[in-house]
Amino acid sequence: MTPDGSFDIWGSARSQVRALKNREISATELLEIYRMRIEQFNPGLNAIVVKCLDRAAERAREIDALPSGDVPGPLCGLPMTLKESFEVTGLQTTGGLIDLKGRISEFDAPHVEALNAAGMVLMGKTNIPTGCADLQSDSPVYGRAVNPWNPERTPGGSSGGSAAAVASAMSPLELGTDIGGSIRVPANFCGIYGLRTSETAFPRWGDYPGSTHPNPTVVMTVAGPIARTPGDLELALDIINRPDPGENVGWSLKIPPARHQSLSGMRVGILQEMDWVQVSSEILAGKEKVRKAAEVAGSVVVDVDPEEVLDGSLRHHLDYKRLLHAIVSSDLSKEQQELMLDLTADRPEFQAALRDALKANPAAVFGWFARREQQRARYRDLFTRVDVLIAPITLRTAFPHIPEKQSVVDIYKRTVEVDAETYPYDLQVVYPGVATFAGQPSVSFPTGLAADGLPIGLQAIGPYLEDRTPIRFAELIAEEIGGFTPPLGF
Repeated sequence: MTPDGSFDIWGSARSQVRALKNREISATELLEIYRMRIEQFNPGLNAIVVKCLDRAAERAREIDALPSGDVPGPLCGLPMTLKESFEVTGLQTTGGLIDLKGRISEFDAPHVEALNAAGMVLMGKTNIPTGCADLQSDSPVYGRAVNPWNPERTPGGSSGGSAAAVASAMSPLELGTDIGGSIRVPANFCGIYGLRTSETAFPRWGDYPGSTHPNPTVVMTVAGPIARTPGDLELALDIINRPDPGENVGWSLKIPPARHQSLSGMRVGILQEMDWVQVSSEILAGKEKVRKAAEVAGSVVVDVDPEEVLDGSLRHHLDYKRLLHAIVSSDLSKEQQELMLDLTADRPEFQAALRDALKANPAAVFGWFARREQQRARYRDLFTRVDVLIAPITLRTAFPHIPEKQSVVDIYKRTVEVDAETYPYDLQVVYPGVATFAGQPSVSFPTGLAADGLPIGLQAIGPYLEDRTPIRFAELIAEEIGGFTPPLGF
């Protein structure tokens, strides 16, 4: 609540939960505030594309009817939205694929079950690209989502609708997924926070078109929260933290506390630039801003050579790309595969990596998994010497909209401008892959605004299963340089 007694819609999800718990506002009243904001702002943003507000109202009334002192879980009736690709009983779930328009989920994903049990009031689901495979959110099913900071720019992808909804205060908390930066890039483009959770730590099914069964052989993709404060990432983390059915007989996971509770004494690694991929000067200036703020606050700041920690940054990226395309390009036709190879003919190393992915055999895949384990070992060694690793997450600010793609091949037809120079569009997944390939937790956090008024930011990569450490770093650095600020007009 604000000093004058009105409700602060821009407050953290945690503050809104406290207001609900203390009965300063009812779940029904809070839902009505969000419903009005959705009616006002969603037509211009196209962020929330599957709505269930009537069902949400019924759920809110049930929570409000509980006896005083009977708390309906840690969310206490908090309204939320979820990425469209999560299975939610009775709601459309397509993964952005036009052939699946009208497909209705028949079960809840495990994360949805956990959030429901925690007292979530689900308002709807948010926009995604075709097949959840792009860095913008535009599909023939739902059309284009736009960025609250500038409608001519993308909010990112594939959890772009998620980030736009949170940044515009149409939702206080979201859940997205990430394999190529799909949580962290939209969070960065919209000036908020996103957590890529430690791979294998949480259930990895119930996200369409992924697996519909527990314990799948899912590689690199994870679910994670999107929020306006780092503390809200931790709120969601504690709710979705649970083993898959069958495994819960034998184990439970306890994410350890953050290694430090202040910047003083924290060991902060700064990843140096890779000489083969350009990052905008404003993002690099943001990295120096973080370095100086951490040093002033008493952190031990050290430079980290990407060629050393990644055993060759280009080689690392190509290994990541092989495994990524073995997953996302497996259903391409022979003609599409040949076109993809033709489009990368001027980049022989990339063409060879794509050919490896498209022609992969079991022996090759096992070899890439071995490379992943070797990278995990390098990170285990690094995180004996540093507590977090700071790196870019994007090459530039949110880019102008590009016509919606028909398949993953279209990514290789595109370019992106970085400091007035033109580069292949697919290079935008280089820095997301620094955390993704080895399954490290990573938090995207804002560092300010660029000259064009768009958000810029970085990622804090943490030790495996120590997700609270990069969350805490993001929280502490925000105290020094500032955190989320609302976009104008909302």
